[in-house]
Amino acid sequence: FGIVGRSGSGKSTIARLLQGINRDYSGFLKLDGVDLKEINLRHLRQGLGVVLQDNFLFRGSIRDNIIAGRPGLTLSDAMRAAHLAGAEEFIERMPNGYDTYIEEGSPNLSGGQKQRLAIARALIHDPTVMILDEATSALDPESEAVVSANLMRIARGRTMIIVSHRLSSLTECDQILVMDQGQVLDVAPHATLLERCALYRQLWMQQNRHLDNRQARLAAVPPRLV
Repeated sequence: FGIVGRSGSGKSTIARLLQGINRDYSGFLKLDGVDLKEINLRHLRQGLGVVLQDNFLFRGSIRDNIIAGRPGLTLSDAMRAAHLAGAEEFIERMPNGYDTYIEEGSPNLSGGQKQRLAIARALIHDPTVMILDEATSALDPESEAVVSANLMRIARGRTMIIVSHRLSSLTECDQILVMDQGQVLDVAPHATLLERCALYRQLWMQQNRHLDNRQARLAAVPPRLV
């Protein structure tokens, strides 16, 4: 499930409401048909995995950062989560693998590596709902591609909610919610929104103008005679 809109449209507000951070709202926000206000906060958060744009990694080993102090979890649990998050490959190349020490500020890790560790941390308790709030927006294109390539695998068997201003990262979502000035404009799959939602179509064209220009240049090239 994708959530998209201009900056300040209310995308991240919905993500916070889903986490139970703010329960002072009117109307209904339901999960599995039950209004969030009626769900015990502890029970709700036990089933959530959340990855933000900026994720804090503390001083300690990679293993400790993935387990994050949760009791009863082992190295095997950390390895399973890292594999699912696509972090396994780079961890195994580190000097001491899962025991590699992360300094304050994580200077020995790239942005993409830090984000994959954050995803592994969110996955380690096997949440039923994953919320990615602009989780790839600060990454370079190569790192974003690596993280995005794992999303379909991560989504199997769970609900995935992706908040993003980059529409290209939402095209595979079953449904996409379009926000504008705190209001819901439309909810539909990508192809349907392109046809009937003016704002979604405008945002898509703005972000993919380079593709249109490339197609126009290709069309302008005369065919070669063989």
